[in-house]
Amino acid sequence: VGGRSLPEVNARENVQGLYEELKTFTDVLALVERDYVRPVESQELVKGAIKGMLATLDPHSGYLDPDFYKDLQVQTKGEFGGLGIEITIKDGLLVVVSPMESSPAAKAGILPGDAIVKIEGKYTKEYSLVDAVKKLRGPKGSPIKISVQREGIDGLIDVVIIRDKITVTSVRSRYLNDGYGYIRLNQFVEKSADDIKSGLAKIRSVAPNGKIKGLVLDLRNNPGGLLTQAVRISDMFLEDGVIVYTDGRVETQKQKFFAHARGTEPSYPIVVIVNGGSASAAEIVSGALKDHGRGLILGTQTFGKGSVQTITPLDNGGALTLTTALYYTKSGRSLQAKGVEPDIIVEETKPKDIKGGKHVEYSRYREADLPGAIKNPSVSGGSDDKIKEMNKIESEETDIISINPETVDLNEWYRRDVQMSKAVELLKTFNIFTGQKIEDITKKLIEQSS
Repeated sequence: VGGRSLPEVNARENVQGLYEELKTFTDVLALVERDYVRPVESQELVKGAIKGMLATLDPHSGYLDPDFYKDLQVQTKGEFGGLGIEITIKDGLLVVVSPMESSPAAKAGILPGDAIVKIEGKYTKEYSLVDAVKKLRGPKGSPIKISVQREGIDGLIDVVIIRDKITVTSVRSRYLNDGYGYIRLNQFVEKSADDIKSGLAKIRSVAPNGKIKGLVLDLRNNPGGLLTQAVRISDMFLEDGVIVYTDGRVETQKQKFFAHARGTEPSYPIVVIVNGGSASAAEIVSGALKDHGRGLILGTQTFGKGSVQTITPLDNGGALTLTTALYYTKSGRSLQAKGVEPDIIVEETKPKDIKGGKHVEYSRYREADLPGAIKNPSVSGGSDDKIKEMNKIESEETDIISINPETVDLNEWYRRDVQMSKAVELLKTFNIFTGQKIEDITKKLIEQSS
């Protein structure tokens, strides 16, 4: 009929609408600069507007100012200054996802789920994550007072923590006797895959005939990290097939990562321990081993961070971190807001209260609890009931954060950490099924426990 097509008309209307909104923004900016009760910097207003815009998206998209972006680059190399905690925002409060092992925060008794209500006496209600990190970090040896709110405890708990240089010991290993080994991965940093190889070599050096009979891979309270390391570590234990794939709006975010036979570990049984503090890259590894039948997953449901963030440097030295895709496991399951469901549920041990050493209940915040969290695109119902029907084992009361796996007496460890004790018990069960594939034995053990 000679007119413009419908898509062209819609595109033009969208552009016109955008221009109108931008005009509204500049009008508001001009009014604030002219009439606000005190002079304000235009740069601060624009920065605040950018933060507000990104806050309408999801919890993991945001603006990184130059100083914070520089700190982030240092952190992924495995060394930075601060308290050693992973935090998020829930209902306007700063909430601890997990303290890093042996960090100042862990030694001071900070627990997953603690809400940081005050920093140095000032309420944190309006703090962004960037603001909070800036406040919490400082020179090594300097004290900082935080006030935390803990479920089941009346009032705030004041804790003074001495800042320290945080060096992420990403991997700890231990020979468990009888040919069995233990690897704990605390975070996915640049050298994590190489450190795991070194840990496995250390176990082999003392194992009979230099052979590993079975492995416990501990991913509890691992907040994630670098995707490249998650892929490399998964590839160590898988011979072929898809490890993980990402899917987003733009073509560059549609990627598949495959396992390769070269360099694959021998086919010994693996039990992976996870909990609500296992997030992101930790969920990629546990999800890949689960879907391939290569590892038996034990513990509690993971955090559920199944989104991909792309960090784009900006001309001012800062950066934009933007959620651009979701992770999917080999079976096509999205991890977003759902996490990895363990094959065998073993409830977590209960940590001690900072005051008086008594045991307390605590509840973790997960991805699905965060404001604006992206919903799982593949939830089909019924999975929560399935989890409840799985084998549940009550645990003794203790604090796994306080256990150093490299030095603790093994019998004491198994007594205090029921998840670890059950993992070793399951590894030994594999020996009953001689001459069968690890994948088939894993299926049988899952069926027996359900």
